[in-house]
Amino acid sequence: MILDGQKVASSIYENLKKELKWLASKPKLAVILIGDNPASESYVKIKEETAKAIGIDFELFKFSQDIDEADIISRIEILNNDQEVSGILVQLPLPTHFDEYRITQSISPKKDVDGLTALNLGKMFMGKNSLYPATAMAIIEILDYYEINPTGRLVTIVGKSNLVGKPTANILLNLDATVIICHEKTEDLAFLCKRADILISAAGQPNLITADMIKDGSVIIDVGVNKVGNRLVGDVDFKEAKKRAAAVTPVPGGVGPVTVVSLMKNVIQAYKEA
Repeated sequence: MILDGQKVASSIYENLKKELKWLASKPKLAVILIGDNPASESYVKIKEETAKAIGIDFELFKFSQDIDEADIISRIEILNNDQEVSGILVQLPLPTHFDEYRITQSISPKKDVDGLTALNLGKMFMGKNSLYPATAMAIIEILDYYEINPTGRLVTIVGKSNLVGKPTANILLNLDATVIICHEKTEDLAFLCKRADILISAAGQPNLITADMIKDGSVIIDVGVNKVGNRLVGDVDFKEAKKRAAAVTPVPGGVGPVTVVSLMKNVIQAYKEA
């Protein structure tokens, strides 16, 4: 079975549009973009189009990579105090000379729709309601939509990033899954992957997960997005994975579309809790 992210995203999208009709005013997302990274600009454009289509106001603050870090933080402080702004997002990655942690931690936890502030990550770790990182949320949304219950299942996650690997592991632990996290220093990756009932790869390496690493009848969630020539491919050998796995997400059209609407879900949640 193909786990169709577009189908999942469309379902969430329609629910969010209905929910917006009952709100007293429009939520607003403020996005800060620093530098001229083409991929970042493309991602921001997708977020803008999705927000506006749902009915969320959107404002972009674009800065040269030469801007002083203190000026970025000053802008974030203004947005923190702007009652019309429901959510604030700093598009990552930042140019290398910026302190990503310092900048993201300056966002008010109540408006931290990327779920990266220490308070929101701590609440997630404790299993409390918070704004979760959107990609981690998207993975759970896909599992929920297709009624794939992770409780009691062995889940192997390849990748330990703060955006995907670590938060996904925490959410799944809170759902009583048994979780293994793998990374570049992990020995015998193939063995740990092949044991998994649910295999999630977010390593950013094309065709890292080959057929011999996949358990028959398992579920594969491919978070990787890699450009090979003119094509986008995931971390998983999709053609071979389809033969062994019971279900697998494609790239593109898998986790990506669900991530964007999960972010918008966070914006609406932040608005309602303000």
